[in-house]
Amino acid sequence: MDFKKQKPIYQQIADTLCERVLGGEWQAEERIPSVREVAMQLGVNPNTVMRTYDYLQQAEIIYNKRGMGYFLATDAREKINGLHRKEFLEEELPTFIQKMKLLNLTFDDLKKYE
Repeated sequence: MDFKKQKPIYQQIADTLCERVLGGEWQAEERIPSVREVAMQLGVNPNTVMRTYDYLQQAEIIYNKRGMGYFLATDAREKINGLHRKEFLEEELPTFIQKMKLLNLTFDDLKKYE
């Protein structure tokens, strides 16, 4: 996995795992790979993956069944969409709008790209 410098690695891993959910690779209430499995797949430290899983647990996307592993929450897809919307509105959209202003573009200019 190629990591970018804009986000911490654990968040980039979380984004990748969330994309798997949105892509239908994992279903609600399904067990997801262990911390060690993901660490080996991605070639990262298990502590980094553990931080990812902690982040996803706090966002209520996954939960831990003691002794059984991590599972996707029933409403994981909705939670992920909510996180992505929030991130887009708070981080990406303001930059986009600012760039539009600098380039003197209007929303009508964008319609031809629909």
